[in-house]
Amino acid sequence: MTKVGFLGSGLMGQPMIKRLLSSDIPVIAYNRTSSKLDALKEFGVMLAQTPGEVVQNSDCIVLMLTNAAAIRELLLSESASKLSQKTIIQMGTIAPQESRTLAQEIIDKGGEYLEAPVLGSIPEAEKGKLLVMVGGTENQFKKWSAFLQHFGTEPILIGEVGSAAALKLALNQLIASLTSSFALSLGFLKRQGVDIEKFMGILRQSALYAPTFDKKLDRMCERNYDNPNFPTKHLLKDVNLFLQESDSLNLMNNSLNGVQKVLEKAIELGLADADYSALYSAITPKE
Repeated sequence: MTKVGFLGSGLMGQPMIKRLLSSDIPVIAYNRTSSKLDALKEFGVMLAQTPGEVVQNSDCIVLMLTNAAAIRELLLSESASKLSQKTIIQMGTIAPQESRTLAQEIIDKGGEYLEAPVLGSIPEAEKGKLLVMVGGTENQFKKWSAFLQHFGTEPILIGEVGSAAALKLALNQLIASLTSSFALSLGFLKRQGVDIEKFMGILRQSALYAPTFDKKLDRMCERNYDNPNFPTKHLLKDVNLFLQESDSLNLMNNSLNGVQKVLEKAIELGLADADYSALYSAITPKE
């Protein structure tokens, strides 16, 4: 049986680890904030004191970390000499070029690398219904597809390393743009005194509708951003990555600069760890 290591047991990492444990797959995990692992103890997770301990005691190491800098800190600094014959599956959101660079460094150290970022949040992670996008070779996809099905029933091979990372960033750019546009329309109509249910009734019947609007409607109307599935600070991180990558591709991305400023304002308001629908409070301040 494959011995699985897990680096990163935050909002998404915890339910993903539980999925593996519920299938009797042994997992050894490490988190820089050790208390985040407490909830996993009763499910049988093995706790590591260092990232190197995870690498040493695993065949496959899943990365669900905040950014490429965290990956370098936890995987490549202390544990670099131990990566030979190990498979690294990078499942967080990083830039395409960051993923390609990591792949080459890990291959140079005798390891194997593929990326498998996911679309979805905590409810989908708990049910094993994440959308898993794979960047790697055909052989890697065939080898690891059954394992990735613990997180999502139909992993999709997008292409070589970097392609899945690019697709994930493109999707998160849509999350930011759609949500901020909806928040702006909602705030505009509230200030105009228009009945919001009538607005939603028309919107739901139109080609403009996206299900995320209903998911975020009550949060915005009530300004209740507690218990986030995806915090504001993480969405800003992804927007910044998308802007950097799209700049290098000579794309006109001015519209996203406005969304970036909105997210930065939400963080200034103390909403960094709140659900990203908190951007509504930046767009529509309380009167």
